[in-house]
Amino acid sequence: MADKIAVARALRELGMLLEVQGENPFKVRAYENGARALEDLPGGLDEVIAAGTLTELPGIGKALAAKIEELAGTGRLALLDRVRSELPSGIGDMLRIPDLGPKKVAALLAALAIGSVAELEKACQEGRVREVKGFGEKTEKKILEGIHRMRTASSRVLLSDAREVGLQLVRALEATGLAERVELAGSARRWKETVGDLDLVAASVEPGPLSDALAALPGVESVVAKGETKTTVRLAGGLSVDLRVVPPAQFGSLLHHMTGSKEHNVRLRGLARDLGFTLSEWGLERLEGGAAVPVRTEEDVYRALGLAPVPPELRQDTGEIEAARQGLLPADLVTLGDVKGMVHVHTTWSDGRASLEEMARAAEAMGMTYLTVTDHSRSAAYAGGLDVDRLKGQWEEIAKVQEKVGIRLLRGSEADILETGFLDWPDAVLEQLDVVVASVHSRMKMDTAQMTHRIVRMLELPVFKIWGHPTGRLLLEREPYGLDMEKVLDVAAASRVAIEVNGDPHRLDFEPRHLRMAHERGIPIVLSTDAHSVAGLANLPYAVMTARRGWVTRGEVLNTLPAAEFAARVRPG
Repeated sequence: MADKIAVARALRELGMLLEVQGENPFKVRAYENGARALEDLPGGLDEVIAAGTLTELPGIGKALAAKIEELAGTGRLALLDRVRSELPSGIGDMLRIPDLGPKKVAALLAALAIGSVAELEKACQEGRVREVKGFGEKTEKKILEGIHRMRTASSRVLLSDAREVGLQLVRALEATGLAERVELAGSARRWKETVGDLDLVAASVEPGPLSDALAALPGVESVVAKGETKTTVRLAGGLSVDLRVVPPAQFGSLLHHMTGSKEHNVRLRGLARDLGFTLSEWGLERLEGGAAVPVRTEEDVYRALGLAPVPPELRQDTGEIEAARQGLLPADLVTLGDVKGMVHVHTTWSDGRASLEEMARAAEAMGMTYLTVTDHSRSAAYAGGLDVDRLKGQWEEIAKVQEKVGIRLLRGSEADILETGFLDWPDAVLEQLDVVVASVHSRMKMDTAQMTHRIVRMLELPVFKIWGHPTGRLLLEREPYGLDMEKVLDVAAASRVAIEVNGDPHRLDFEPRHLRMAHERGIPIVLSTDAHSVAGLANLPYAVMTARRGWVTRGEVLNTLPAAEFAARVRPG
């Protein structure tokens, strides 16, 4: 059970440590490219290693393939251990500070002999860092902010990483034949943006052997606790995993209990008490006489309490229990099967890692009927943004690829929202596009009033646009920029705009509470992948589930429409 995310993380760490040591940039880049290739791998790493096809992945040669196999097989890499030993032990933690990077870490190590986060924090507080060449008072302040964010986020991982590891564990335990059912529960099952630990629930009459099987899995670093029905292990990457095992008859109750948020479960137990029941992880019983109420499934729990069943992703105590009592839960929450078009896609024309034709064929193979090609505009020079001439060249390629594929290709752009609130294309270009995704990529430190004015100005432009990754957050890395959301959404409701739910696992932006606000105002939604590779197209479920967490229904989502209707709705002019 090779964890490709953990292997990629190790390769990336090795590359950064080598960069701190002043290693050849080409060698450093090779490790980064290898990490990205593994992260973009659609399937499991085990299968690729077994087939001997690692070197067929982009950027992976024989030497790097051998290191990947060493990491996957043993969980360690001799070269990484050696490089770690040659540097202060705290360098790895320093590299996790947002926006610091290997070059700055190397400069601090050389100038001030700083080799740990604690030493760096003290040096910043004493004003010594600003004296180092290339640093300054603002940089010092940003480093302190980054340290705070890192400490706050250090106990959590991205949903995508957690679900990948969690589902690997589920498959491994299912393969033992010791359980009738094994399910991922907790916040990962609710599709919460970040996850603190993993919860597994199993139905089995052999809890001991099943727990032993979990403890023996590759990647398990230590057994924290082991009892009759509960086992806790810690994985090599630091993630904690709880396995709860019950007889099959109690599985539905336990899965329900281990899925809902604490607040949801407390509210539900209170409702059960009011109705004359006691509800726990072990089941539902009547207060008088203690008679058990048959509960085989999670849905049985809700129905016994007179409620419509609440989907796992809605169990957050944000009004779902009241809605379930009144029959007001949305019956047509958007599903993955509803989505007909792939929106917000990058290719090698800007910072994508697959050609236009490769992205088109991959989207078509997924059953999509249209794809918007939305490479960056010229202001995003760091991402290979297109000027007018290159944009027209891309249009020519779109026309050629269109003749080869059945999926409809729409000419688009991810246009930067400039500091002024205008878009990074003249009207003469905008009116020739099929779709515009308008996003902020610069000047994110503007205060709330300035950023609100900027976004309002963009929304009021007469052109139709999809507001891309609306709050600019990067999970565990960058906070959302300041916005008066009530004001912005009021303007959006009166403007020609749809709001994107960005499925990039680092973003998952708009967040659910804002989607509920958009729903109240009747603002249309678009579900996007923000894909920069073929593997990135697999971000779509994350957009769908984020939208469901915000109670978004099928009819609110523009890319559930057929191609011709979608194109007509989003056309800028």
